[in-house]
Amino acid sequence: MTRLHTQRLTLAPCQPQDRADFIALERDPEVMRFLNGGRDLDPERTDPDADYLMPRGSEPHVWTARLSADDSFVGWFCLWPDDERQAELGYRLWRDAWGHGLASEGAIALVDWGFSEAGYDKITASTMAVNHASRRVMEKIGLRYARTVHPHWPYPIAGADQGEVWYEATRASWRAPQSS
Repeated sequence: MTRLHTQRLTLAPCQPQDRADFIALERDPEVMRFLNGGRDLDPERTDPDADYLMPRGSEPHVWTARLSADDSFVGWFCLWPDDERQAELGYRLWRDAWGHGLASEGAIALVDWGFSEAGYDKITASTMAVNHASRRVMEKIGLRYARTVHPHWPYPIAGADQGEVWYEATRASWRAPQSS
């Protein structure tokens, strides 16, 4: 993994010293609303029912996102390999970073890197169907809607009945949009 630089962000491979920032991010119920309904998590225990990433600073496919201007933590991005040809994009940002285009900016950089440097043929991303902000990020960066699935949710979350949506892009179809 390499450092990635965008207009406003530096994405660097996560490190153990990022752990406290990652845990603090997970403690925000709004940040976790579409992942676990906003339940408080015990940072020392892994939820056996969780199907979402809870990085602690040693994960090989997670980048810590910091503002380039002042090095402040804004969240993380990941490009988790499903196999050698396909990976899944993920991201989680502080609420203060929402609505400023940072999710799109970081995701574009990571997907572009995934196709150009990591050699993936397909990159996917998913979210709850009712998570309109995350869906907008996926659409804005050039991922296309692929399908809706209705998985079993271990905990009832408002909107889970509408399913989980999957978006994707292939290397052949990828044209990195300009972030804004």
